[in-house]
Amino acid sequence: MSKSDHIADRSLPQSQQTSPPQHQSVNVRPVSPIDDVHSVEFIPEPEGELIEHPLEPHFEGAQIIRDVIVGLADGLTVPFALAAGLASLNNSRLVITAGLAEIVAGAISMGLGGYLAGLSEIEHYDNERIREVHEVETVPLREEQEIAEIFEPYGISADIVKPMVDVLKQNKDVWVDFMMKFELNLEKPDKNRTWISALTIGTSYFIGGIVPLLPYVFISTAIDALYVSAAATIVTLFIFGYFKAAMMGSRHPFYSAVQMAFVGAAAAGSAFGIAKLIPQEQH
Repeated sequence: MSKSDHIADRSLPQSQQTSPPQHQSVNVRPVSPIDDVHSVEFIPEPEGELIEHPLEPHFEGAQIIRDVIVGLADGLTVPFALAAGLASLNNSRLVITAGLAEIVAGAISMGLGGYLAGLSEIEHYDNERIREVHEVETVPLREEQEIAEIFEPYGISADIVKPMVDVLKQNKDVWVDFMMKFELNLEKPDKNRTWISALTIGTSYFIGGIVPLLPYVFISTAIDALYVSAAATIVTLFIFGYFKAAMMGSRHPFYSAVQMAFVGAAAAGSAFGIAKLIPQEQH
């Protein structure tokens, strides 16, 4: 920039002087050590750097939500149905004892189930990866053809895919990872998720099971406690169903809430009716 340009630029009103676009994030760097503040180069930052939240934390959060849903839904429904069935005997102490035993056993069982499911997922992924490594090493041409078949439904021809295949072939591990994700639709499971899933499901089950059992602790008559338990559990199921649907992005959370409450009420009603049909000994 010449000296005359400097003078012309300084003579302009502040609103008309050149400034970088306001919608871009920029770095300001002098062109040379002897340049003044009017001789600067504006370097837009790459758009990719504007992304603040990577994908993985969202996926992790979705897994935790899933575990909470599994544990809490069963914890609200199963002990509620058991307590309703036992309430027909009109013995609150029996309902509390059996209910607590079921909640503890159910929480342990559900937690172990989540842990074993996580281990099975890891084992399945590892076995499929071993098989995929073997195929990449022994039948690479067939694997290359499978890559072309993956993109074929999207209208991407083999000629366009070939350069990408050539890049993947340079690194066997990357090639295998690509096939695991896009051919088999398998994400690498986090090995630390097994015990986290177990604790989340078990704890959620226990918390959910306490809700229908609490009225029997404070109300001595089992039948009266049943009405309070039913109301508390159905309301909790309704709220839980609504927030579950909302968190999962459902357009109709109210419908999901009604469905969840109906399932719980149906389970409790069935258990109560079956208990009533069983002949009781007269003392």
